Amino acid sequence: MRFDDGFVFGSATASYQIEGAAAEDGRLPSVWDTFAHTPGKVQDGDTGDVADDHYHRWEADLDLMQELGLQAYRFSVAWPRVVPTGRGEVNRAGVDFYDRLVDGLLHRGITPVTTLYHWDLPQTLEDEGGWTVRSTAEAFAEYAHVMAEALGDRIDIWTTLNEPWCAAFLGYAAGVHAPGRTEPENALKAAHHLNLAHGLGVQAIRSVLPDARCSVTLNLHVARPDGPTGPEAVRRIDAIGNRVFTGPMLKGRYADDLLEDTAHVSDWSFVQDGDLEAIQQPIDLLGVNYYSTNRVRLRDEAQPAGDRADGHGGGASPWVGADVVEFLPQPGPYTAMGWNIEPEGLTDLLVRLHEAYPELPLAVTENGAAFDDVLEDGAVHDADRIDYVRRHLQAVQDAMASGADVRGYFLWSFMDNFEWAYGYSKRFGMVHVDYGTQERTPKDSARWFADVIRTREVS
Repeated sequence: MRFDDGFVFGSATASYQIEGAAAEDGRLPSVWDTFAHTPGKVQDGDTGDVADDHYHRWEADLDLMQELGLQAYRFSVAWPRVVPTGRGEVNRAGVDFYDRLVDGLLHRGITPVTTLYHWDLPQTLEDEGGWTVRSTAEAFAEYAHVMAEALGDRIDIWTTLNEPWCAAFLGYAAGVHAPGRTEPENALKAAHHLNLAHGLGVQAIRSVLPDARCSVTLNLHVARPDGPTGPEAVRRIDAIGNRVFTGPMLKGRYADDLLEDTAHVSDWSFVQDGDLEAIQQPIDLLGVNYYSTNRVRLRDEAQPAGDRADGHGGGASPWVGADVVEFLPQPGPYTAMGWNIEPEGLTDLLVRLHEAYPELPLAVTENGAAFDDVLEDGAVHDADRIDYVRRHLQAVQDAMASGADVRGYFLWSFMDNFEWAYGYSKRFGMVHVDYGTQERTPKDSARWFADVIRTREVS
């Protein structure tokens, strides 16, 4: 199995998960700073205050990326580091950090792929309503304009949003992610305003850089039907999990069945004239994040809505309009997150997207696994992770053999980091981080992945 020379191998991180320096050089709090510092919200009381200290150690981290042969690095910009209050005054020290980072990548022959929003909304904007109000989408467009001017044509792909489903539904419906709200209608408002932010953001970037290559990254759900009610359960999950974003972004509309499913929650009157036209901007690449699948059916009417195994931390339901769906336990094997391992789901997802949008190139922008890694004698022997990545790369090949136009694969994550509500208890990295000393140790999977990049083959 060989990947052609045009296929890009990279890795990915997110600003709040790795940077640290949470109160340095003009950075103000994000919703994740506030959430992590709220007792009981994050495992073991962990925060991203220091994380991997990447803000101070970025040059050594980039050297390690170069040593491993990464062709591209997908990083996110911390909005509260460059525009601390979300709009208005630009923090030059924050912009300069990303300016140095991008130049450092290019100097090492690594292609910069940037994400403008990976969940760290400036707290000032949340205090004004966050993603439930349209002014946040307008502020995002201003911020996107700032970054386009700052980084210019040095960026290969401009990604507006990462996993807006998590930001909207885990953040505003389930309450297990920042800002920790459990308000179903506001989750729908958040989803719409994230869609609007994407469209306005693309417009803002291209107003500065007309030839900019723009993208968005979605965590699209692969649901498997169980029993006679399974197909209806899958339809509902697809509506609120997938088409709530692909519909407006790629087709310029919200599907009728989605509006019907959620009519008891909202009349969607927050969608204003011109919004859908603004959201549906041409993009050059669709980023796909994939980890696992779900098996679903409609739940028994007598079963409480909270009795699920939906893999999202046991809060309120994130499935607005689909809370009649029951998530069934999946057969193993599992990662340390408790997620099932099913590479075939990635093949199915990529092929399905290609069939729906045949002219739109795809990239796997996140795929990887947390395991209970142990550092012994200066090494981490993570054979399970190697097997996981190998099988998912084979799944990408299977999708490409079926016609899917897949342009790259970004392993999540470059290094162990702050895993959101799980704190530092879960390790996704191909590079081990000792959080006490900040020492980086490439795991066996890093060396294996470096060989894949060098040879273009998966063994």
